[in-house]
Amino acid sequence: METSQREEQHKAAEQRRRELLEAADRVVLRDGPGASMNAIAAEAGITKPILYRHFGDKGGLYRALAVRHTDALLAGLRAALDAPTNRRERVETTLDSYLAAIEARPQVYRFLMHPADESQPSDQGFDVGRHSAPLLRRMGEELAQVIVERVDLGPDGEELARTWGHGIVGMMHAAGDWWLRERPFPREQLVRHLADLLWGRLATSGDRADGPGF
Repeated sequence: METSQREEQHKAAEQRRRELLEAADRVVLRDGPGASMNAIAAEAGITKPILYRHFGDKGGLYRALAVRHTDALLAGLRAALDAPTNRRERVETTLDSYLAAIEARPQVYRFLMHPADESQPSDQGFDVGRHSAPLLRRMGEELAQVIVERVDLGPDGEELARTWGHGIVGMMHAAGDWWLRERPFPREQLVRHLADLLWGRLATSGDRADGPGF
C-alpha cells in the first residue's frame, strides 16, 4: 500500500513539474531571455516560492527547460541522420533540422543561449554560458557517436569522430546564431553553404562495414 501511494505521489509530482515547464515555455516564447520567475509563477497560477520548491532557483528551471528542448532537438537530428537518402542529402537535412528548430522558436533559443539584455529588468541570477556549454557538449558527443558508428575513418576513427562531432555542433551553433540575428539570406542557402564546408573528407570516407551506413 505504501509503495503504491509513493508511486502515485511521484506521478503527481512529475505531472505537476511538466505543467510548470509548459507554463515556463509559454512565458519564454513571449519574453525570451527576459523571462522572469515572477512571470512564470504568475503564468502557472502559483507563487514564486512554490516555483522555487520545484526547481530550486532559476538555474534549476533553466536546466529543466534545457533538457526538455535539447531532447526534442536531438530527436529531430537523429531522425534526419536516419533518413533513407544519400549522404549529402542526409547532411543537409540534419543541418536544416537544427536551423529550422531555432528559427521556429527564436525566443526559446535566445533564452537558452543568451542572457537578458542588461537594460532589461531580469532575475536570471545565473551565468547562461556556464549552463549552455553542457548542452552543446552533449550534442557534440551525440553526433560523434553517430559518426563513429557509421563512417569508416580508419585507425584514428574515434578521435576524428569526436573532433568532427564537436566541430560540427560548434559550426552550427555559431553560424546559426549569426544567421538568426541578421537573416542575410534564406535558411536553405545557409544549409548549402555549411554542407559545402563539411563535405571534404566526409564525401570520400566509406561506411563502416558493421554500421548502419551514413
